[in-house]
Amino acid sequence: MSLTVTKVDIWSSKIEDKPGGLAKVLVALGDAGASLECVIARRDSAKSGAGVVFLTPAKGAAVRKTAQSQGVAPAKNLATLKVEGDDAAGLGGRIATAIADGGINLRGFSAAVIGRKFVAYLGFDNAADATKAARALKTLASPKKAGKAKR
Repeated sequence: MSLTVTKVDIWSSKIEDKPGGLAKVLVALGDAGASLECVIARRDSAKSGAGVVFLTPAKGAAVRKTAQSQGVAPAKNLATLKVEGDDAAGLGGRIATAIADGGINLRGFSAAVIGRKFVAYLGFDNAADATKAARALKTLASPKKAGKAKR
């Protein structure tokens, strides 16, 4: 199994939980030339009328300036890994197990499959945990360890 593990910068913002709340941010970024790889938006269950958006990447001066004008900024206290590879049955469980076996707590896990490929974004509380998780995932990807994660 071959996995590509990359550290990525996540930007985030509070958004209004109403029609157009997310669109306002995404249209502004698109108009500035942003080509986003990942967008995750959700309602804030603790605060009525509020939501949050996480996105990546925010590359280029115009995109960053527009992001900041929309209240979008680098996410604080969130280190993220992007994991890509060929999809396989049980892969999500093996990824989560490799990280758990390293004693690392996941803050968030979002994944999707398109065709035969998958991409996952794994959030951690700090850069040290993300670095340890990246090492754990490289071990998982080695031929002698592939498929052997147990819980």
